[in-house]
Amino acid sequence: MKKRIGVLGLQGDFALHRRSLLRSGCEAPIIRYPEELDSCDALVLPGGESTTFVKLLHKSGLFEAIRTFSRSRPLMGTCAGLITLARQVSDGSVEGLDLIDIEVQRNGYGRQVDSFIARVEIPVLSGRSGFEGVFIRAPRILSLGPGVSDLGRCNDDVVMAANERVLVMTFHPEVTSDIRIHRYFADTYVS
Repeated sequence: MKKRIGVLGLQGDFALHRRSLLRSGCEAPIIRYPEELDSCDALVLPGGESTTFVKLLHKSGLFEAIRTFSRSRPLMGTCAGLITLARQVSDGSVEGLDLIDIEVQRNGYGRQVDSFIARVEIPVLSGRSGFEGVFIRAPRILSLGPGVSDLGRCNDDVVMAANERVLVMTFHPEVTSDIRIHRYFADTYVS
């Protein structure tokens, strides 16, 4: 039976996450309403604009639904998805779900014009550990709390982290053709 990993479809490039999950052998429904979570084994929160993202989560009823969902099922968040899942945003501008004990800084590397591509070292990935990280107005992880593991680094920065049920990254793995992170999430976190 295929794993069913939903992709939150409120904003951001959720279609690319869906493509990566389908290529990983998973079912990947687009999720827009709380009741659609019931049929999912896990959920991906894509990038986007974090303040708008949180407003849409509240408006749709998904903010609390995701909290409930997370008690028994895993989550993956990229960029704004990471910000939404974090315990604390350094400037206090976004209400996070507090599902992973990290502190993040929005736009931690600068504005849109400061976006970049760089090699990310991710030892937990099969095959080569290097991954092409695409950082678009990326957040910066400032600190990891107890129970949060550093899974990937770009230079001296932690750019991929996880606890027992939540995997987050500051970059966008979905915009590359490399599906190893999506496959890792499906194989490691999803029963």
